[in-house]
Amino acid sequence: MTLVQMQPRPARADSVHRPVAEGMDAAGPQVCDDMSVEVALAVMAAARTGRLVVCDQDGQCTGLVTQAELAAVRDGSVYTDRVRLRDILGDHGSFTSPVTGAAEAEHAMRHLRLGALPVVDEQGSALGVLALSR
Repeated sequence: MTLVQMQPRPARADSVHRPVAEGMDAAGPQVCDDMSVEVALAVMAAARTGRLVVCDQDGQCTGLVTQAELAAVRDGSVYTDRVRLRDILGDHGSFTSPVTGAAEAEHAMRHLRLGALPVVDEQGSALGVLALSR
C-alpha cells in the first residue's frame, strides 16, 4: 500500500491548504477483499455506485476498485469466477490521511492517475473517499 503523504499538515482556512477531510465523500460500500468480481459488480449495481472501498479481514482499507476496472477484468480472456478483489488490486493500495492537504492529495492523484482515493484513519479504517473533480 502507498500512503500519499507521510507528514500531516495543519489545517488552514483557505481552500488551497484545506485538509482532505473537508472535501471527501462518504466511503460508501465497503467490501472484503475475498469477494469475487461478479459479486462486487452486483453490490455496485445494487448500491448504484461506481466504486467500492476494499478492506481486508481485519477491516483495514486495502484499496478501491471501480466498476470499469472490474468489468475489464471480467471481460478479460483469463477471467474465471475464482478471481477475488485482492487478486486485482495491484497499485490501488494508495490512500491518504484526512489531514493531508487537498491540493497535495490532488497532485498525487493526478500523478498516479487515480480518479479516487480512500481516506483512512491512523488504524487504516476507511473514513471516506476523495474524488477528483472532472
